[in-house]
Amino acid sequence: MARLHEHQGKAILSKAGLRVPRGRVARTADEARAAATELGVEKAGVMVKVQAWTTGRAAAGGIKKATTAADAADHASRMLTMSFGRFPVTEVLIEECISIARELFVSIAIDEAARAPVILLSATGGSGVEERADATSRVSCHVVKGPNPDELKAAVARLNLQIDVAHDVQRTIVRLFEIARSNDARSLEINPLAITPAGETIAADCRITIDDYAVARHPELGIEIARELDHPPTALERVAYTIEQQDHRGTFFFAQMNSQANGEAAQGSKGLIGFHGAGGGGSMMSMDAITAEGFTIANFCDTSGNPSPAKVYRAARVILSQPGLVGYFGSGSGVANQEQFWSAYGLAKAFWELELSIPAVVRLGGNTEDRAVEILHTSTKDLPAKVEGYKKTDTPKAIASRFATLVEEHVKKNGARAAWTPREPRRPAFVGSTHAVSFEIKSGGGGGGSGGGGSRVWIDLHAWKTNARAIIARSNGLLKDDHGRPAMAVPAAEFASKDSDLIAAEVECRRDGVEGLFVVLDMPASL
Repeated sequence: MARLHEHQGKAILSKAGLRVPRGRVARTADEARAAATELGVEKAGVMVKVQAWTTGRAAAGGIKKATTAADAADHASRMLTMSFGRFPVTEVLIEECISIARELFVSIAIDEAARAPVILLSATGGSGVEERADATSRVSCHVVKGPNPDELKAAVARLNLQIDVAHDVQRTIVRLFEIARSNDARSLEINPLAITPAGETIAADCRITIDDYAVARHPELGIEIARELDHPPTALERVAYTIEQQDHRGTFFFAQMNSQANGEAAQGSKGLIGFHGAGGGGSMMSMDAITAEGFTIANFCDTSGNPSPAKVYRAARVILSQPGLVGYFGSGSGVANQEQFWSAYGLAKAFWELELSIPAVVRLGGNTEDRAVEILHTSTKDLPAKVEGYKKTDTPKAIASRFATLVEEHVKKNGARAAWTPREPRRPAFVGSTHAVSFEIKSGGGGGGSGGGGSRVWIDLHAWKTNARAIIARSNGLLKDDHGRPAMAVPAAEFASKDSDLIAAEVECRRDGVEGLFVVLDMPASL
């Protein structure tokens, strides 16, 4: 479920005609000071509230009252150095204080068993509402028509409110359902729904999650990634999501385990590692194995379902964009029903381009695993660090132990230089030169990338004179010689769709010492 921040949810409520406190978002202490002044902090004070996808903000010091603009700036300054779930706070909400006579709790969610929405209404709001089930009423809902009128009326009656206030609360709940339905919300929670001394109902807090599959219908919500995350998407997660959306071949899921701002491992850890899995269950088992060896996992990554070499290549590029890694650990299902040699080609290309200088252990268990391991070993033997491939008979525990040994040797040998520093990929000198020709390929990259205009295969004209026969033999029938110059042997549209074969041709040429062919795969521009 895609989550919205409190201030985003309140903007939706306000636009729909419900009352919310006046507020402003601040990203710096100065912005917080200005917002507090604008909201009239000297009259009744303001609330400074961390914007994070979590509960328990008040207990963690993420909600404070300020009685002066300077107080608001101080609170904001402190909160903007906080982290929730190891992810940094980037925004705070400066909001007018409201007088509250009573707090209620309202939640709209999907009852999976009934396959219909349900409303929970509690006579008391605030923290710990989950522990007060006896004070909570349940109101069934029709998917289109909304809450059952009789059940809602009875639930509100149990709140013992004045008649006019009860009517307002009932109207508010009906409107909340309409808001949830119109925005395809999986859940909408108001805690508390405040009743003021004057009898007005105000949504003092708001949490909304949107159905992942409905995000495309709501561009106005500004949701960047239609996946359930416990934090706003990081820059690398945005890049990964772009790659996933633009290449349908297999899956690519990437999530950072912490902000990675400084590339720091957990205290007492053996170091930070990039994790690359294939298949959910096997990946979880592999993560347990590497964690048991004392490493901190920088990210979770899964490329499965027969991913293209281009997708695996880009996944490796994303993983290796994280600073401070001491190793690259790849392990997922031992019986993956996908042709693992394609993944090996993608990894081999990424490792060569980035001149991988940290140890890598990759378990490529499944179809064609023998060929996959051979490709990985022979194509990376000249890199600065060891790269080792393993098969399904090699358990996650065994390869995690081997990985720990390689990292220990690497750190002992290189000292302070052992940690990975992200770098630009290397390119042969002929790429982009007048002494080469290139042909466009479509590899689902994300556009605006490196290497001179998107994804292309480049062929060195000088090398072609001596290596044409060898390059053609490795191109799977895609290239031919035309009077001493390289040419496409198939129609341009067909050629453009053969990025996997061309990546394989590049790696096979490199394995055999044949120079003159290189594939440039574009990456999202923000990487």
